Amino acid sequence: MKYDLAIIGGGPAGYTAGERAGENGMQTVLFEKKAVGGVCLNEGCIPTKTLLYSAKILDTIKKAAPYGILPDGTPTFDLPKIISRKDKIVRRLVGGVRMRLTSSGVSIIDGEAIITGQENNLIRITCNNQTYLAKYVLLCTGSETVIPPIPGLDKTDFWTSREALDTTELPKTLTIIGGGVIGMEFASFFNSLGVKVKVVEMMPEILGAMDKEASSMLRTLYKKKGIEFYLNTKVTGIKENQVLAEKDGQNVTIDTDKILVSIGRRAITRNLGLEKLNIELHKNGVKVNEYMQTSHPQVYACGDITGYSLLAHTAYREATVAVYHILGKNEPMDYKAIPSVVYTNPEVSGTGLTEEELKSMNAPYSVLKIPMTYSGRFVVENEQENGLCKLLLDADQRIIGCHLVGNPSSEFIITAGIAIQKGYTVEEFRKFVFPHPTVSEIIHECLYS
Repeated sequence: MKYDLAIIGGGPAGYTAGERAGENGMQTVLFEKKAVGGVCLNEGCIPTKTLLYSAKILDTIKKAAPYGILPDGTPTFDLPKIISRKDKIVRRLVGGVRMRLTSSGVSIIDGEAIITGQENNLIRITCNNQTYLAKYVLLCTGSETVIPPIPGLDKTDFWTSREALDTTELPKTLTIIGGGVIGMEFASFFNSLGVKVKVVEMMPEILGAMDKEASSMLRTLYKKKGIEFYLNTKVTGIKENQVLAEKDGQNVTIDTDKILVSIGRRAITRNLGLEKLNIELHKNGVKVNEYMQTSHPQVYACGDITGYSLLAHTAYREATVAVYHILGKNEPMDYKAIPSVVYTNPEVSGTGLTEEELKSMNAPYSVLKIPMTYSGRFVVENEQENGLCKLLLDADQRIIGCHLVGNPSSEFIITAGIAIQKGYTVEEFRKFVFPHPTVSEIIHECLYS
């Protein structure tokens, strides 16, 4: 069984690469040990957004009166039905991905693949006691949830994102360890459903490397919605229904019914046989060049396994870059305008550099900033919300960063991303005509602020 390309992992990077390779006439095999679609489709991007959309509808109904809509009674929800709908959507989309792969001529093997060596100019892979040979290999094994060594955690029936996505019963109180993107999205969902949510974060602000002004604005909004935040707080132990922590040298005890661990993810590099080909690693994952090529010229790596971006849309592009490079088309990967989105209510979106990054680089920059209420469409659709649109400019007035708070910023953050990618100045970007009335024209308004 000889192939032009063997792909290990069927997540966003893997199935995108499979489609690209198949479309270009490569004999391709894809190995997936769990479910095609990977974490993103089965227990990440799609299921979480399905739950969050149900929560958003509930929030909208609760706040319908200012819009002149008067619900008949107090809005309620059916959690098992919300979960069932999520499962149905996942099954539908997984089936769609498999169909696209097979229609592209990709052979799908359900099983765990391991690199076992090299024969002449072909790489040997074993799966389900069968041997496969391929001229090129693409590693797309993704990432896994980090479980911290917190004393007492192993004796607790805690949640990771996987269990939180499947629960059909709500705790009265939920403590989320980790205030990053995943943690805040779950905080948003459970808060909308009436759970008392507490978020514990080691850093001074939530949302990790995202723009701190935007992060602070989101935290303030959710504090008003009843979420408790413990910043600069380190969890030191778990005891029965309590999270033990330390803040400013003082012990803190947080009572809770349930714990959700969400401190991050790490690349899956073990049990792949990488040592058989002396694949070089760095501390976060597999080391690659600008074409996603590893230290072995016939082996490429895309997606979370590189430990770099850990976003599905980044993986899509990385997979295309890798397959095109194998085909002789050199399109290097460029990370300067990768969008990041937090699908809370309201959404937070960003692309390019943040003020914090620019300050750490001692780079000169200026800021253009206005509330989202400068958009008439935003006012129409977001009663009593302010939001934020912030553009960062370099010394030549080129757009190098954009950060938004407000719905539906996820749908138009790419507008600023294109400007960053193309190196547009403020004057150049002003020449583009935005449709009116749209929320996206807030970016155009900001150019004149």
